[in-house]
Amino acid sequence: MNGFNTRAIHVGSEPDSLTGAVNPPVYLTSTYAQDAVGVVKFSDYARGDNPTRAALEACLANLEGAKHGVAFASGLAGEDALLRTLSPGDHVILGRDAYGGTYRLLTRVFGEWGISVDSVELSDPDSLAAAFTDTTKMVWVETPSNPLLHVVSIAELGVAAHDHGAQLVVDNTFASPYLQQPLALGADVVVHSTTKYIGGHSDVLGGFVATNNDELAAKLKFHQYAIGAVPGPLDCYLLLRGAKTLGVRMDRHCSNARAVAAFLCDHPSVERVYYPGLASHPGHDVAASQMSDFGGMVSFTLKSGVDVAKKVCESTSVFTLAESLGGVESLIELPSAMTHLSVAGSLLEPPEGLVRLSVGIEDLEDLIDDLARALSL
Repeated sequence: MNGFNTRAIHVGSEPDSLTGAVNPPVYLTSTYAQDAVGVVKFSDYARGDNPTRAALEACLANLEGAKHGVAFASGLAGEDALLRTLSPGDHVILGRDAYGGTYRLLTRVFGEWGISVDSVELSDPDSLAAAFTDTTKMVWVETPSNPLLHVVSIAELGVAAHDHGAQLVVDNTFASPYLQQPLALGADVVVHSTTKYIGGHSDVLGGFVATNNDELAAKLKFHQYAIGAVPGPLDCYLLLRGAKTLGVRMDRHCSNARAVAAFLCDHPSVERVYYPGLASHPGHDVAASQMSDFGGMVSFTLKSGVDVAKKVCESTSVFTLAESLGGVESLIELPSAMTHLSVAGSLLEPPEGLVRLSVGIEDLEDLIDDLARALSL
């Protein structure tokens, strides 16, 4: 099976050997019978493993082109497990534009543990080179980034990181494995909030870490078991079900987002549109070279400033005012006051009047009409 959609539907979802059921069972068990003391068939305890979770991990690892995949209860739980492979005194380089929760985790949790962080413009080779120290162990990038949709060459970052003995970690949440394959481009680790496009229906929390590094994978599995931030079997089932339609949903997300971005570019109230699919976007050429399409996220600013931006966010009816992204429904938010409030006053602070859209799969005419009405108020 080579095609993405075929693999998304079938890997991890082979018909049940006992009943022939075409969907993996949801194994609602906390423990497993042992054949003898210490002799287990599958696992000793559900925190260690669960067949539904194993099916999800097999599917997502395959879609990312990874040998190993480890599922977690949320995207931040996966990031936490990955960062625990570092040691006090280690240094992380983080992109200047990143999810506020990642920055908060690095600075307020792992910062107290002795991990140092520098936020730099990763597309600037000089700034990146100057940020490396003898203790740099990770370069962490979101591409496209949240919320400004910056795009960085994964291949070039991989070379730079490896030249300094560091790992390249790529948050692939905005692109999803359908649009971008970071491991094939030179990344060492891929992280996801599977809550977003992989789940796709705003009904489940989840996280995922993929890698080809055997030693790192063993550490992640240990952290999964020892710390216990594991997804429940029903969560895994919902994520696996979402993965089956990822490709067809992403096609619609992308086509709608392209049209929404074009509409915003032509609107007299809009100051700037951030979307990698626009030829005017600074990262357009890089995005075209490492992504198969440009995603479903669009951000923009208005000529009138933050007060009007708030009013627009509060005036839509098809676009729901809410945090998160990647669901079938369209969402609108003001990052500076919502998803990125935790980076206020830092180098990662987004423009105050920036509006972020997660463009869903509704009828395009309804999305355009909704934005046009909100922008006219």
